[in-house]
Amino acid sequence: MHFVRPFFILPYLYPDAIWRINNRKNNIYLTFDDGPIPEITPWILDCLKEKNIKACFFCVADNVRKHPELFQRILDEGHQVGNHTYNHLKGWDCADDQYLENIELADKLIASPLFRPPYGRIKKSQLREVSKKYQVIMWDVLTGDYDRRISPEQCLKNAVQYTRDGSIIVFHDNIKAIENVKYALPKAIDNLSARGFRFSTF
Repeated sequence: MHFVRPFFILPYLYPDAIWRINNRKNNIYLTFDDGPIPEITPWILDCLKEKNIKACFFCVADNVRKHPELFQRILDEGHQVGNHTYNHLKGWDCADDQYLENIELADKLIASPLFRPPYGRIKKSQLREVSKKYQVIMWDVLTGDYDRRISPEQCLKNAVQYTRDGSIIVFHDNIKAIENVKYALPKAIDNLSARGFRFSTF
């Protein structure tokens, strides 16, 4: 089970992180976590190119190492990238030094001022240190595309029903999300665009 919106108290507990960018201009922010991988990232890039949308890809650096051509394509096509650690580490399970070292190792390949903690799970002590160098980007809408118990139709509903001005929307370019992403992403872009939202980058 997952929650589409973060608990209301989390932005107050983690004020150093950005959960939503409410600028009253109907700008929204499309993001992808975990890639790049050949099974789905190229399809996502093709879809974004067709729709003329720019997004931010929070990359796992070990995947960047394995698929440098995909990482380069993300950059070449004008998208943003962010650091998602080297090995998709869950901060709650790591000593602070281990977690921070893993982020810095990832930075050697990704070289971005943006960071998103895998699973959104990061200790306050870790966040305090990470925020000294990176802009920590969380989310306002978690589509649940990675959850195979969620139908593609529900994934689409999550993406469009909960989006509002300034929303940061999370999809994934990982194996578990393929079916839901291929169904929901193009339809969500069309729906949100028709409602007057503008896809922006950070």
